[in-house]
Amino acid sequence: MAKQTVEALIEGGKATAAPPLGPALGPLGLNIGQVVAEINKKTIEMSGMQVPVKVIADTVSKTFVIEVGTPPASALIKKEAGVEKGASNPLTEKVADLLIEQIIKIAKMKEDALLGRDLKNKVKEIIGTCHSMGILVEGLPGREALRAVEAGKFDTEIKSGKTELTAAEKAQVIEERKRLQEEIERRRVEFETKAKQILKEMEGQEKKKIRTAMEAVGIPKKIMDELAPPDKKEEAPGGKKK
Repeated sequence: MAKQTVEALIEGGKATAAPPLGPALGPLGLNIGQVVAEINKKTIEMSGMQVPVKVIADTVSKTFVIEVGTPPASALIKKEAGVEKGASNPLTEKVADLLIEQIIKIAKMKEDALLGRDLKNKVKEIIGTCHSMGILVEGLPGREALRAVEAGKFDTEIKSGKTELTAAEKAQVIEERKRLQEEIERRRVEFETKAKQILKEMEGQEKKKIRTAMEAVGIPKKIMDELAPPDKKEEAPGGKKK
């Protein structure tokens, strides 16, 4: 067979001759350096993300074609938002705010992988992912943003297919992200203060009762686990508590 295909997941712009690519390409007789350089050229804009790539090699002529897939929608959203991860609790925390143009950009990049019959419905799919990550869209929580799309609020932008932001819009996104991060830190301090007060007031009581009291005033589980970790239970085989 003249043609063989090698598939791999690499970090955008950082492919090397090391595994997984090098060992897979070696037997095909290709110039590995050229393949790696071409992959990095095609994926440099996806720096920091895991990108699926496919090398289709002609083992007779020793030529190749590179096909680049797109990272998961969540990875593209994080890149646009400038955050490393989504909210630990998307219902109570908002870590970033994207403009509709950024949502359209992601929807177009993931066009072949989305189920929506048109761009408007694909945009709604991306907004749904934003909702699960604690990321606002035009200042709106996911469900409200979806209602706004359905009501036609962003029809002009979606029809135009505009995906690039002006300098002012980029500055707006950065400023809003900063504000949201400051809000998260402020709320964390408030929750920690409440949790420590409960610990002081309930000193000597069962850990379960302390955690229940914290939960009743809305202390996030992450903070509860840090300040009042649950007692370890003896577990039976299979991970079930006895």
